[in-house]
Amino acid sequence: MAGYSDSEIPSLFFGPNESKRVDVTLSLKHEAAQPVPTGKPQFFDQPEFTVAGVTDTTSLGGHGSDAIVRTRESLAKETVALGKDPAGAAPLGTYERERDKLQASLAQEDRAELHHALGDVQEKLGNSLEAVREYQRAAEINPSETYLFDWGSELLLHHAPEPAAEVFRKGNQLFPRSVRMLIGLGAAWFARGSYDQAVQKICEASDLNPGDSAAYLFLGMMQSAEPAPAAEALEKLHRFVTLQPQNAQANYYYAVGLWKVRKGPEDSASTAHVEALLRNAIHLDPKYAAAYLQLGIVHSDEKDYAQAISDYRQAIQSDPEMQIEEAHYRLAQAYRRVGDVANAEAELRIYDKVAKESAQKTERERHEVRQFVYTLRDQPAAQAP
Repeated sequence: MAGYSDSEIPSLFFGPNESKRVDVTLSLKHEAAQPVPTGKPQFFDQPEFTVAGVTDTTSLGGHGSDAIVRTRESLAKETVALGKDPAGAAPLGTYERERDKLQASLAQEDRAELHHALGDVQEKLGNSLEAVREYQRAAEINPSETYLFDWGSELLLHHAPEPAAEVFRKGNQLFPRSVRMLIGLGAAWFARGSYDQAVQKICEASDLNPGDSAAYLFLGMMQSAEPAPAAEALEKLHRFVTLQPQNAQANYYYAVGLWKVRKGPEDSASTAHVEALLRNAIHLDPKYAAAYLQLGIVHSDEKDYAQAISDYRQAIQSDPEMQIEEAHYRLAQAYRRVGDVANAEAELRIYDKVAKESAQKTERERHEVRQFVYTLRDQPAAQAP
């Protein structure tokens, strides 16, 4: 690093299955010919983007269907969650007092940890533009894995996938063993509409730590919005259920992947495998509404409509808070298949009501997450697609 002396690592000896952590400290050079660098670290010279402002989130169109848009939003929120400790909301006045305290401290000393803490507080106060600038300043002063990740995830949350991808990509270069940095990069690629690149990065993350569920869950969420999973993604999901056979989500996501790549109703072996995985997921989690729904889809495809009806009803009863739109719609179709017109029409009415309420709820949530307006180098101001 410019302005610092080289540091030499002594010989290391490893036993079987042994890992070691080695910290390397670079000392500042004091020679006149090598002045200590000032200002921003070279890593952040000439950024490729500038966040110019915020706007209300109006339309999140772009590649694919509304299912993909919802998946993009879910992936962004889950990415943020990888960097935050779960905690209940505090009263507004508490955050305002903390903001004032941090700003006063920064007036005395420009420290990375103060900027990062202020970014957290500003986000809780709904001041997303101020938050992202604080996260950026923290990373400029100290480009640590945590500060870089939180900066990138803040950009991703507020529909700025290109800037987020740049931060995660540079963070991956600095911290190639960071699982969540690769996950963030994959989520940013997905938000940009690049499914193959997204899958590649998430698969790389799963290879870094095969026993960690996080990357597999992101793969599962991605495949749910695509017609068919990539072969590499399906391979990783198979590894997930192999390593964690008692994980309900592992069974479910691998089942969904197999279902999407099966050769059709004549592929009885794949169908039986899918059904077994789904039943295991339900056995492990009796309230797994999505697994009941997928099981209903399997039975409907087999023209076992009576069982499909039971599955769909179980999906609805297992988690009524979810108000699964698709379950009501498919239940209506199954009733129609067996000639129960009255129940079919009743379910369609419920579906219309639930779908409308769900759309309104989604719209409210989208407006709560303001959209960054950003400028890419040599391009006009842009918003996320």
